[in-house]
Amino acid sequence: MTDSLGFIGLGLMGSAIASRLQSRHPLVVWNRTRAATASLAQAGAEVADSAAEVFDRCSTVFVMITDESAVDEVLAPGDLRQKTLVQMSTVPPAYSVALAARVTAAGGRYVEAPVSGSRQPALNGALIGMLAGRPDAIDDVAPLLDPVCALIALCGEPPRAMQMKLAVNTFLITLVTGLAESFHFAETHELDVQLLEQILGAGPMASFVSRAKAAAIVAGDFAPQAAIPDVAKNARLVVEAARENGNTATLMEACLSLYAEAEGLGHGADDMAAVITAFRARTGRRRS
Repeated sequence: MTDSLGFIGLGLMGSAIASRLQSRHPLVVWNRTRAATASLAQAGAEVADSAAEVFDRCSTVFVMITDESAVDEVLAPGDLRQKTLVQMSTVPPAYSVALAARVTAAGGRYVEAPVSGSRQPALNGALIGMLAGRPDAIDDVAPLLDPVCALIALCGEPPRAMQMKLAVNTFLITLVTGLAESFHFAETHELDVQLLEQILGAGPMASFVSRAKAAAIVAGDFAPQAAIPDVAKNARLVVEAARENGNTATLMEACLSLYAEAEGLGHGADDMAAVITAFRARTGRRRS
């Protein structure tokens, strides 16, 4: 056992968060694609040969991977006794509850820890963390996230943090989708999109997100901060959770269709701002 933190999952967000954690703590990392560990290894992280090795060597392990099946896969060989699992992946709330019970039954502690923000805020240590779990586990984990989060919100017991994350995503996804539709409206009416960007950026609706995504749309620069497939997955989780609870999710159902279409148009490696391509394709079909 070492004093190192474990980190499993080095995608767009995971690698950024791990780099912030490494600024204060030694890390043992693992990723299914080993090439993704290179930059962290160069900065001093130790690279494990398996997810099980991370659990063997670390008492606190952060996990940020694609979905619940991926979480099950990395946990299958791991010994969770006297371990704290910090689960940062966005997963269905019901799955998170079941996972909390599974970790507790194995003699470990479970902290649900989704975050709000994309890659650049992660690199800047400006994410919003939402934590749920036992108070003693929260007390231990929250300080570890100081280099990562500008604010940590305590949400109660699982799945309250995951549900809060989905509520946040509802606003984020509809915001960016509405912004894309606004620029598509301007395009189709032959308006000056740079002028629209200036107006929106100076107005009362402006935010870090709206300015960044507007600039991406105008420049046609869809380098991923929050990738289309991840946004589509999160939209699906919102819609499914809403249906299970019997509440409407009218806007998110529309967003889910649009992000799925954008991915189908070949934008699976692009930022969520590329959802504008789905609007363009729909207009093109209507006019043809």
